[in-house]
Amino acid sequence: MTRRPTRNQPGFWPDACGIAGVDEAGRGPLAGPLLVAAVILHPERRIDGLNDSKQLSEAERERLFPMIIESATAFAIIEVSVNRIDQLNIFQATMAGMREAVLALPEQPECIRVDGNKLPKQLPVPAEAIVKGDAHHAEIAAASILAKVSRDRLMLTLDQQFPDYGFGRHKGYPTPEHLAALQAFGPCACHRRSYAPVRALLAPALF
Repeated sequence: MTRRPTRNQPGFWPDACGIAGVDEAGRGPLAGPLLVAAVILHPERRIDGLNDSKQLSEAERERLFPMIIESATAFAIIEVSVNRIDQLNIFQATMAGMREAVLALPEQPECIRVDGNKLPKQLPVPAEAIVKGDAHHAEIAAASILAKVSRDRLMLTLDQQFPDYGFGRHKGYPTPEHLAALQAFGPCACHRRSYAPVRALLAPALF
């Protein structure tokens, strides 16, 4: 038995086989890569508590991450580097990462649901862009959790490499703490040079 998800449900699961959900984490931060996930869930493999990653605590996301990996019929997680973001711009980098995540799935889906209002070009099967799709469709919610947890873990690693910036706390987002660290120490290797607060601190000849 399956249920159609609704926005206020504490958890939901897919109502059809072969649907790939696609979502990203990390469009807004000043530092660190973008992570994109694609996942195909099976409607008979219920994951209790599945929901939009933004509605879940860090502990809940960490709990659900291995459950999604185990229950999914297929998944892929793609990292889009800081250099690529700076070269393409964040929108084009996101579109490229979404397409690559779909193509990296070990099995081809019957259709694709992408969170947002734009679709990547040249997807291999029919696709639909859904605004706030991670709050309404289980496969997109699962992708959002895979992307978010993967990125948060990566930012903890970067926090060890660059301890002056507090990446473990703000995950690269432009918080007052992060902006103050940028002013004090300048950009590091994992900052996005094309983002205005970082670009403003760089000499024109270096950008």
